[in-house]
Amino acid sequence: MSKKRKKLHGTVQKIIKPTISGEPEKAQIAVQQADDLYRELRIENVITDEKGEAARLKPGAEVDVIVEADSSATIKKPD
Repeated sequence: MSKKRKKLHGTVQKIIKPTISGEPEKAQIAVQQADDLYRELRIENVITDEKGEAARLKPGAEVDVIVEADSSATIKKPD
């Protein structure tokens, strides 16, 4: 099945250390194209490269946030 996607640009604002032992570290990402009240995303600070090796984001890093959905989950934009 084909997919539709949108790529948004963001910047890692800060890294949030866990308050409870065993919890994951979080990366706070500001998405420039998002509405003001919904601009920040917080995700677990683990990413992988094309070889599957784990890495972490650092503050100030420029990132792309990709929203992807099956074509069956989308509708055509009206003209």
